[in-house]
Amino acid sequence: MHEYMSTARVWGLTCPGFPEEVSRARRWTRDILRGSPLAEDAELIVSELSANAILHTASGQQSGSFHLALAVSSRVVALSVTDDGGTGTAPKAEHADQNATHGRGLGMVSAVAHRVVIHDSEAGHTVTAELFTSARPGGHPC
Repeated sequence: MHEYMSTARVWGLTCPGFPEEVSRARRWTRDILRGSPLAEDAELIVSELSANAILHTASGQQSGSFHLALAVSSRVVALSVTDDGGTGTAPKAEHADQNATHGRGLGMVSAVAHRVVIHDSEAGHTVTAELFTSARPGGHPC
Protein backbone atom coordinates (compact mmCIF):
# COMPACT_ATOMS: atom_id res chain seq x y z
CA MET A 1 0.00 0.00 0.00
CA HIS A 2 1.19 3.49 -0.79
CA GLU A 3 2.29 5.46 2.29
CA TYR A 4 -0.36 8.16 1.70
CA MET A 5 -3.28 5.78 1.34
CA SER A 6 -5.56 5.00 4.23
CA THR A 7 -8.34 2.53 4.80
CA ALA A 8 -10.12 4.91 7.16
CA ARG A 9 -13.30 6.56 5.89
CA VAL A 10 -14.38 9.94 7.21
CA TRP A 11 -17.77 11.70 7.04
CA GLY A 12 -18.79 15.16 8.22
CA LEU A 13 -22.08 16.90 8.94
CA THR A 14 -22.92 20.43 10.07
CA CYS A 15 -26.25 20.99 11.80
CA PRO A 16 -28.01 24.18 12.86
CA GLY A 17 -28.22 24.46 16.64
CA PHE A 18 -31.88 23.42 16.93
CA PRO A 19 -33.00 20.63 19.29
CA GLU A 20 -34.59 18.65 16.43
CA GLU A 21 -31.14 18.37 14.82
CA VAL A 22 -30.09 15.89 17.53
CA SER A 23 -32.36 13.26 15.97
CA ARG A 24 -30.87 14.08 12.55
CA ALA A 25 -27.37 13.53 13.96
CA ARG A 26 -28.46 10.17 15.44
CA ARG A 27 -30.04 9.06 12.16
CA TRP A 28 -26.95 10.12 10.18
CA THR A 29 -24.72 8.10 12.51
CA ARG A 30 -27.03 5.07 12.40
CA ASP A 31 -27.15 5.16 8.59
CA ILE A 32 -23.36 5.28 8.24
CA LEU A 33 -22.77 2.51 10.77
CA ARG A 34 -25.64 0.27 9.67
CA GLY A 35 -24.71 -3.34 10.42
CA SER A 36 -21.87 -2.46 12.80
CA PRO A 37 -22.01 -3.86 16.34
CA LEU A 38 -20.92 -0.39 17.51
CA ALA A 39 -23.84 1.46 15.87
CA GLU A 40 -26.06 1.70 18.97
CA ASP A 41 -23.26 2.94 21.21
CA ALA A 42 -22.19 5.44 18.56
CA GLU A 43 -25.76 6.69 18.17
CA LEU A 44 -26.08 7.19 21.94
CA ILE A 45 -22.77 9.08 22.08
CA VAL A 46 -23.64 11.37 19.16
CA SER A 47 -27.04 12.09 20.70
CA GLU A 48 -25.54 13.12 24.02
CA LEU A 49 -22.69 15.19 22.58
CA SER A 50 -25.00 16.97 20.11
CA ALA A 51 -27.52 17.78 22.85
CA ASN A 52 -24.73 19.12 25.07
CA ALA A 53 -23.50 21.38 22.26
CA ILE A 54 -26.97 22.85 21.82
CA LEU A 55 -27.78 23.20 25.52
CA HIS A 56 -24.48 24.41 26.92
CA THR A 57 -22.72 26.44 24.23
CA ALA A 58 -23.28 29.14 21.63
CA SER A 59 -24.25 26.37 19.20
CA GLY A 60 -27.78 26.59 20.60
CA GLN A 61 -28.00 30.35 20.08
CA GLN A 62 -29.51 32.05 17.06
CA SER A 63 -27.39 31.19 13.98
CA GLY A 64 -25.36 28.66 16.01
CA SER A 65 -24.40 25.23 14.75
CA PHE A 66 -22.52 22.10 15.71
CA HIS A 67 -20.30 19.94 13.58
CA LEU A 68 -19.96 16.17 13.54
CA ALA A 69 -17.15 14.03 12.20
CA LEU A 70 -17.29 10.26 12.01
CA ALA A 71 -14.17 8.26 11.15
CA VAL A 72 -14.30 4.51 10.65
CA SER A 73 -11.32 2.20 10.30
CA SER A 74 -10.76 -1.48 10.91
CA ARG A 75 -9.71 -0.71 14.49
CA VAL A 76 -11.81 2.23 15.68
CA VAL A 77 -14.92 4.30 15.21
CA ALA A 78 -14.20 7.89 16.24
CA LEU A 79 -17.05 10.35 16.75
CA SER A 80 -16.35 14.06 17.20
CA VAL A 81 -18.75 16.88 17.95
CA THR A 82 -17.49 20.44 17.76
CA ASP A 83 -19.55 23.26 19.23
CA ASP A 84 -19.40 27.03 18.75
CA GLY A 85 -17.88 27.68 22.20
CA GLY A 86 -19.05 30.77 24.02
CA THR A 87 -18.68 29.34 27.51
CA GLY A 88 -16.04 30.06 30.10
CA THR A 89 -15.45 26.40 30.83
CA ALA A 90 -14.61 23.30 28.83
CA PRO A 91 -16.85 20.22 28.89
CA LYS A 92 -15.93 17.69 31.58
CA ALA A 93 -17.34 14.48 32.96
CA GLU A 94 -18.89 15.08 36.37
CA HIS A 95 -20.09 12.82 39.12
CA ALA A 96 -23.57 14.24 39.57
CA ASP A 97 -25.57 13.90 42.76
CA GLN A 98 -28.18 11.16 42.66
CA ASN A 99 -31.01 13.73 42.52
CA ALA A 100 -29.35 16.05 39.99
CA THR A 101 -31.22 16.71 36.75
CA HIS A 102 -28.06 17.58 34.76
CA GLY A 103 -24.41 16.60 34.70
CA ARG A 104 -24.48 12.92 33.79
CA GLY A 105 -24.04 13.09 30.01
CA LEU A 106 -20.27 13.12 29.59
CA GLY A 107 -19.94 10.58 32.38
CA MET A 108 -22.25 8.29 30.43
CA VAL A 109 -20.26 8.90 27.23
CA SER A 110 -17.06 8.06 29.14
CA ALA A 111 -18.61 4.83 30.39
CA VAL A 112 -19.70 3.73 26.89
CA ALA A 113 -16.63 4.84 24.91
CA HIS A 114 -13.19 3.30 25.17
CA ARG A 115 -11.60 6.74 25.18
CA VAL A 116 -12.89 10.33 25.34
CA VAL A 117 -10.71 13.32 24.45
CA ILE A 118 -11.76 16.95 24.90
CA HIS A 119 -10.03 19.72 22.93
CA ASP A 120 -10.69 23.30 23.91
CA SER A 121 -10.01 26.35 21.75
CA GLU A 122 -11.25 29.89 21.37
CA ALA A 123 -13.42 28.74 18.45
CA GLY A 124 -15.19 26.04 20.47
CA HIS A 125 -14.84 22.64 22.04
CA THR A 126 -14.41 19.31 20.32
CA VAL A 127 -15.31 16.14 22.18
CA THR A 128 -14.10 12.95 20.52
CA ALA A 129 -15.26 9.54 21.66
CA GLU A 130 -13.54 6.42 20.36
CA LEU A 131 -15.03 2.96 20.18
CA PHE A 132 -12.49 0.21 19.50
CA THR A 133 -13.63 -2.61 17.26
CA SER A 134 -11.99 -5.14 19.57
CA ALA A 135 -11.70 -4.35 23.26
CA ARG A 136 -8.20 -4.10 24.65
CA PRO A 137 -7.11 -4.44 28.28
CA GLY A 138 -8.31 -1.36 30.11
CA GLY A 139 -10.79 -0.64 27.35
CA HIS A 140 -14.55 -0.88 27.30
CA PRO A 141 -15.89 -2.16 30.64
CA CYS A 142 -18.63 -4.30 29.10
